[in-house]
Amino acid sequence: MANDASAVFDTLSPAVSKGSLADPFTPPADSALWRKNFLLGAATASYQIEGAVNEDGRLPSIWDTFSAIPGKVLAGDTGAVACDHYHRWEADIEMLASLGLEGYRLSIAWPRVMDAAGVPNRKGLDFYKRLLNRLKEKGITTFVTLYHWDLPQHLEDRGGWLNRDTAYRFADYADLMSRELAGTVDAWVTLNEPWCSAYLGYGNGHHAPGLANDRFATQAMHHLLLAHGLAVPVLRANDPASQKGIVANIGRGTPNSDSAADQRAAHLFEVQHNAWILDPLLKGSYPQDLFELWPGTEPLVLDGDMETISAPLDFLGINYYFRTNVASDGAHGFRDVPLEGVERTQMGWEVYPDGLRDLLTGFKKTYHNLPPIYITENGMASDDQVTDGHVDDTQRISFLKRHLAAVDQAIKAGVDIRGYFLWSLMDNFEWAFGYERRFGVVHVDYSTQKRTVKHSAELVAKFLKERKARA
Repeated sequence: MANDASAVFDTLSPAVSKGSLADPFTPPADSALWRKNFLLGAATASYQIEGAVNEDGRLPSIWDTFSAIPGKVLAGDTGAVACDHYHRWEADIEMLASLGLEGYRLSIAWPRVMDAAGVPNRKGLDFYKRLLNRLKEKGITTFVTLYHWDLPQHLEDRGGWLNRDTAYRFADYADLMSRELAGTVDAWVTLNEPWCSAYLGYGNGHHAPGLANDRFATQAMHHLLLAHGLAVPVLRANDPASQKGIVANIGRGTPNSDSAADQRAAHLFEVQHNAWILDPLLKGSYPQDLFELWPGTEPLVLDGDMETISAPLDFLGINYYFRTNVASDGAHGFRDVPLEGVERTQMGWEVYPDGLRDLLTGFKKTYHNLPPIYITENGMASDDQVTDGHVDDTQRISFLKRHLAAVDQAIKAGVDIRGYFLWSLMDNFEWAFGYERRFGVVHVDYSTQKRTVKHSAELVAKFLKERKARA
């Protein structure tokens, strides 16, 4: 159909599917992606790429602890070495620049930059200063995430995100980083995907620290969002020229049938995945429907907390990967009902670009104070292999084309979207899935650390070069 994102970009030619670059990664002439001020970049996260977990004063994180527990991570993998980016950062930045990517979203490892008493670790700070200064020299716009899940273990030992004090320690960390790095950061991201930190970390135990209690999840979420709210004014004071925002992962839920129960289930799915985070940020309150799903789990909220959490944002980062088809569970919630015959990625996630467009346009209607948006993560995992020095990731090329088309459709519908970051720059440690799932547009051979640019990255680079030539 005409408004189907899958149909907006032409299908891949046989030449590209065989490994040729004859088919350019070129959106239609009227696409907003041609705007020179539409930022196109790539993203990574510290624990997933840096390695060097015991070097230069870095302290243990909850993911060091969690990964060491047998059975928690596929194949017993850990982030101890990862992509060895801590030692190979210069070559990695050269690679990023050579692709013409205009933006880079990275995260700082909290355990690398300060000790348990809050004393700065100069070696860790110097690493990020060198990294950010080099990115500036290359003219690359920098989005820096303060928290991408690697909480210092000593804070988890005192209760982690279940302890309100962690929010204040986060504000101290934000203060240090924004004083030390002021002028080198274009946009600060306080938190990456608090849904994952709260629910996967404290609600079902699939991520570090591995706790499983719905009441824990809602309280952890409140403290995460409070940490964000406490950090924003600190960032504004110390680095006023930069933008300040937060990144939320969003989920599209569709009903398995037209029944009222399944329609309600789809609504509750999106309440749990989206409104749980966006309502406090943009409305100053939690959605009451959330506590229909989890009765009796309301977090302890002190006077002034919601005003702190809902302070204005300069931007909202959105991470999107797939949709979930759901039905009523016959009680208070929903259950997944996987669809048959649909395209899926190596993660088993359905490829559904229209979900991104539908969510974005829906947010514009729901939140009248919706800030400018950056798509801070979008991508897919595939079992990529290097053959004769090349990686033909045809499915990813098609995936990216269709999701960028969905972004373009949302822009044309009036959503203020200012950029898009590929997840990820390179294959990396994929949390509980270890190194098996490859999300990168650059292949990493973990035995040699050799990087091989995939065809998807080459096509994006060709498009960016053409766009620059047209400007």
